[in-house]
Amino acid sequence: MARSLAIAGLLAATLAAQPAPSGAVLYQNARLIPGDGSPAIERSALLVEGGRIARVGSAGSVTAPAGAARVDLTGKTIMPALIGTHVHPGFQRGLSYVAANFTRDTVIEDLNRALFFGVAAVLSHGIEAGDVLYQVRADQQAGRLGGARLLVAGRGIGAPNAGPGGATYAGIAYEITTEPEARRSVEELAARQVDIVKIWVDDRNGRAPKLPPALYRAVIDEAHQRGLRVSAHVFYHDDAVDLVAAGVDAFAHLVRDKEMDDALVAAIVKKNVYVMGNLTTPLRPTYPSLPPWLTAGDPMMTLLTASVPAAVVARMQAYYAKRDPKSVEGARQRYGILQRSLARLSKAGAKVVLGADTGLEDHFFGFAEQLELQAMVDAGLTPAQGIVAATSRAAEFLHLADAGALQPGKRADFLVLDANPLDDITNTRRISRLVINGATIDRASLVAQYR
Repeated sequence: MARSLAIAGLLAATLAAQPAPSGAVLYQNARLIPGDGSPAIERSALLVEGGRIARVGSAGSVTAPAGAARVDLTGKTIMPALIGTHVHPGFQRGLSYVAANFTRDTVIEDLNRALFFGVAAVLSHGIEAGDVLYQVRADQQAGRLGGARLLVAGRGIGAPNAGPGGATYAGIAYEITTEPEARRSVEELAARQVDIVKIWVDDRNGRAPKLPPALYRAVIDEAHQRGLRVSAHVFYHDDAVDLVAAGVDAFAHLVRDKEMDDALVAAIVKKNVYVMGNLTTPLRPTYPSLPPWLTAGDPMMTLLTASVPAAVVARMQAYYAKRDPKSVEGARQRYGILQRSLARLSKAGAKVVLGADTGLEDHFFGFAEQLELQAMVDAGLTPAQGIVAATSRAAEFLHLADAGALQPGKRADFLVLDANPLDDITNTRRISRLVINGATIDRASLVAQYR
């Protein structure tokens, strides 16, 4: 059985890693959402050559070269593939969520599932042990491996016991108490060519000391000297204020002790700090009964049942069997803080990006991003703003210059949808076709062995 699963996993990864087709393909007549905030083209033409977008325009305005294939997408919508900026791969296999699961095969499973749900690139955000993720990233960059493109933060940095809690994550984070340790940690990460540096600043609900300002300022300074950016796990409003002043580049979570005030929002906008909402894990306990996305017939449920073991889906549903009304009300009050802060940030023009804390238990790759996009819109973003946050702005944050928008010169990474997400953002789950680097992906093959 293990051998057959390994072979199946290799097949899925190989399919996803197909080189870009050399021939030209003209996709015609779909509604096209560029992903950069510009208006949709209601009847479009999208020419793909060598895995890249060659031309984009209205139907009839784009001339295809002789011999180009033509695909009629009348009634469909095209948009860029999603990009997740906050994930934690490798810890869940079926019903188990343990450190021993953190293997190359499990990471590949997560990346393939992300791609199945329409997520083309992800940033692993600081819970990374050993060399596994670096090796996967290198293999992808060399064209030997597919799945969603992986970027890495390496080991996150925090005060003693301030990193991710629980036995599953024991010993992963750098634990620092002095400025030399802070700078040495960044030096080691820079040597591994991480894509960003992650820090935990808060007291983790009282189980750890906060990371002192002198130490996170040392991390930020050392990282910036080495051309790296810093993303902060934050809880308290006061810490967020000082982190912005210290030059932090991103918040991995929203402030959670109170709503962000005007001064903090203005500072975030002025300093171009990127912000991840991470709404969906605190969203879960706000429902008193089974939410729509875990109900038979819902597009999300269709994706889940095709990509996740039935026993796990059943466990996800069972959580809602006996919900305590007081607990639900408390969760809703706490969640309201996050929604109001995100709406305020968006209205002020802050750089909100799609980040979902993906990879926590039963918070699966792709599922989490799709749910997060809906939560962002429910919090006050328009569907168009949510799409920008999940595509072009997320690519901008990850320094993926070739991704995130349907523009000439970009990689041809896009979704073909059966319905318009500008009408209903959950239509991003109605995936008819997935094209990555110009190749149409056999999505079913990505996840068939994981059910």
